[in-house]
Amino acid sequence: MKDSFEVPVMMTKEDVTMMILSAKKQAGLTWEEIAEKIDMSPVWTHSACMGMNAFPADKAAALVTAMALPQEAASVLEEPPTKVWEQSVPTDPCIYRFYEIVGVYGPTLKALIEEKFGNGIMSAIDFDMTVTRVPNPKGDRVKVEMSGKYLSYNSW
Repeated sequence: MKDSFEVPVMMTKEDVTMMILSAKKQAGLTWEEIAEKIDMSPVWTHSACMGMNAFPADKAAALVTAMALPQEAASVLEEPPTKVWEQSVPTDPCIYRFYEIVGVYGPTLKALIEEKFGNGIMSAIDFDMTVTRVPNPKGDRVKVEMSGKYLSYNSW
């Protein structure tokens, strides 16, 4: 009879994210290339790889194969996310600018959505986004397009 037993170490979303980032770097792949391998958008692929979305089973299996991850990583990728992020304004210049955009234009976007659709919000679940580079003689531009399903507030 054993005096002790080994508790299996459970793989976390954070563990799998680190494996993905390591495999991406070692393979020299871009997020566009990884997304192509699993037939998803680069925006969704990155977000899901960072643990912010759950992979459907077939996409989890495709990513595990494409990135040569351990098979048990697939079930972790399928787990629903727990979305937690810092509530303070980040200092990373690129991310900060998005906070700035929402701070400056958030009320405008809200007002225009309400004028066009009524009292409600844009879904961040039934949602897609693209990021493209647009050549411009004054300096290339970043084009971010977001499309989310309109969800009206229910009145009780």
